Amino acid sequence: MAIEFQILDYLQTIHTSLLDKIMVGASTLGNTGILWIALTLILLIIPKTRPAGKVLVLALIIELVTVNLILKPVVHRPRPYDVNPVVQLLVDPPKDYSFPSGHTSMAFTMVSGLFLMKKKELGIAACILATTIAFSRLYLYVHYPTDVLAGVAIGILSGYAGYKINQYYESRKKHKNEAGIDKV
Repeated sequence: MAIEFQILDYLQTIHTSLLDKIMVGASTLGNTGILWIALTLILLIIPKTRPAGKVLVLALIIELVTVNLILKPVVHRPRPYDVNPVVQLLVDPPKDYSFPSGHTSMAFTMVSGLFLMKKKELGIAACILATTIAFSRLYLYVHYPTDVLAGVAIGILSGYAGYKINQYYESRKKHKNEAGIDKV
């Protein structure tokens, strides 16, 4: 844990007013997942992108359950600012536990889901934003580096799980339709 505080404390030395605004803004984009939910809804509405929207719905549900209902309450890790209250926060202190980073996991859930669904341009944009959000959580002293790394891993796995579950149901639906056609 000492190395994690060394990293976080180092990041406190690179603060500038411009970087503070960028990091607060990036982190705010991840609040409540509204950006990612809105993107998923848009993808669901457009018939051409609906398959990607379905994958993302599944992936986001998996991520939400894994992070907010299982890991955060079980691991019960205090936030860095709770352990080192000397640091002055630039954002309101989050009220839940630190491990894993929900902002990061949700963002990387979107990244992996978009790439798996061959939405390369959206995936690249999401990856840049996800990386910025993940870094902002360290910069703002609200997560440890391992919280963010775990968030990346959980996000990627959630996106993959949503993709595989959707593939399974789509193949079942296809087989059902083919079986129905054969009977006619």
